[in-house]
Amino acid sequence: MNTSQAIRERIAAQLAGEPFTPALFAGLGSRAAIDQALMRLNKAGSIERLGHGLYVVPKVGRFGIKTLPAPEQIAHTLADAEGATIEIHGAEAARRFGFSTQMPAQAVFYTSGSSRAVRLGKMTVRLQHVASRKLVLAGRPAGQALSALWYLGRHQVTSGTFRRIAQKLAPAEFQALCSAKASMPAWMLDALSGYERSEEKYV
Repeated sequence: MNTSQAIRERIAAQLAGEPFTPALFAGLGSRAAIDQALMRLNKAGSIERLGHGLYVVPKVGRFGIKTLPAPEQIAHTLADAEGATIEIHGAEAARRFGFSTQMPAQAVFYTSGSSRAVRLGKMTVRLQHVASRKLVLAGRPAGQALSALWYLGRHQVTSGTFRRIAQKLAPAEFQALCSAKASMPAWMLDALSGYERSEEKYV
């Protein structure tokens, strides 16, 4: 079986509307051969190119309207392609925890990988490289809380901030957040210590 045929068979098993990168075809041929095959499939309309190295099998929804992948799907696909970790941006995390009511204008995600942007219809999906200490809890509710704390910053994070987060998170998740002290800056630790001292008064 040649490279083109192997790629066509793998794409046939791909769910429509689910984004993918050339990494999906690792081992089926050289990168040049894979790129050529994808280019031909894109021209034929079998797949659609969303951005550099990012494709999707077209999905048509009700009334014949094309359905685009969700921003989270795009972000995860791009991160997985380079073995990177991602987490929602602090602005969105802060909104989810009730610290802000402002809807972010763009879909932005923190990543341990490369910074990049993909235009998705009228929306831009951005991956923003950040230090690994900001992603130690990525992929779980405690990671979203940590993301919100970094975004709010030293002038807004207080013991009350941690109190609200404690009310929003499951006990195990809040404990995971508190256990990540080694990755927290001094100002965040001060606020957490203030929260812990205030809680000790009621024990």
